[in-house]
Amino acid sequence: MSRKILDDLGVSAFCESMAMMAQSGIQTDEALSLLQTSHESASGPLETALSGMRERVDEGESLSAAMEKSGVFPDYAVKMIRTGEDSGHLENILFRLSRYYADRKTIADKLKNAVTYPAAMLILIILVLAAMLALVLPSFREVYETMSGSLAASSYGYIRWAYAVCWIALGVMSALALALLIGTLLWKTGRRKSVEAALSKIPITAKILESMGTFRFTDALGTFLASGKMQDEAVFDSIPMTDCAPVEEKLKKVVRSMEEGHGISQAAIDADLFEPLYGRMLLAGERSGNLENVLARLTEHLEQNCGDLVDRLVSVVDPLLSGVLMVTVGLSLLSVMLPLIGMMSSVG
Repeated sequence: MSRKILDDLGVSAFCESMAMMAQSGIQTDEALSLLQTSHESASGPLETALSGMRERVDEGESLSAAMEKSGVFPDYAVKMIRTGEDSGHLENILFRLSRYYADRKTIADKLKNAVTYPAAMLILIILVLAAMLALVLPSFREVYETMSGSLAASSYGYIRWAYAVCWIALGVMSALALALLIGTLLWKTGRRKSVEAALSKIPITAKILESMGTFRFTDALGTFLASGKMQDEAVFDSIPMTDCAPVEEKLKKVVRSMEEGHGISQAAIDADLFEPLYGRMLLAGERSGNLENVLARLTEHLEQNCGDLVDRLVSVVDPLLSGVLMVTVGLSLLSVMLPLIGMMSSVG
């Protein structure tokens, strides 16, 4: 029976705890024992796996092997820790992984908020439109028929316009809500690629996906370089971490350029992997021999850029949905009020 994978926050907390204990000179088996003791009252996937991990490490297995056999850690974290063990940079890798998964959690929360509020707005709009069609418009129609016996053809035309506007808006909003529901279900059931393929056709969401892929690559590249890998090997190993087809295509161009003898920064600039400002930062870091520190700063900038793009999407979608609600209700009410205005004018 497969175990539940730790979430980003759990992986970040585990890596940070292990890194701090390694920094204090505590051995891996003792560190796992201390973590197990501190989590005895909890019953999550990590707490369940810690006992088995400690036993495997006591038997001489590496931390990465124990993590892999526990079945609760992401493959990326296991691979990075194995790389850190092989290169003797485990402590540094653990700290970097802690920050990476914390950043992923931040971005994931922003994406969740970006979906939750529009979903709530869609539900509100659908309820308001349903109320207009089921209660408000029929009530106005009954009032007019009671007052005048029968509405003139032009008055019926206004009522029909009100019904048409509400039904069209309700159909569009219902379709959007259904698409959002299907996308959420596909995402949660492991069909993420299908959702991303659909989102990649929308310019603003495609830019968010590409920015997130670039962020993942840059962080992985910095981690691999910090573990002592050569640049070309680090770039090649970082490609699967992007999880974004457009970024992977650019990275393949980077690899080919590096095979022709170009440096990583120039290859990235030629492939338009980064924005010009970020490309110049990378070039300056490589020429000054400070590439790892520049990659760390660049990763922070890219993480912030992902958050900004998500905020920008929310700032566009929220007013748009609010505008649809106000315009639809306003036009509908105006349509049903016009016959009343005409009747009052004729009476006067």
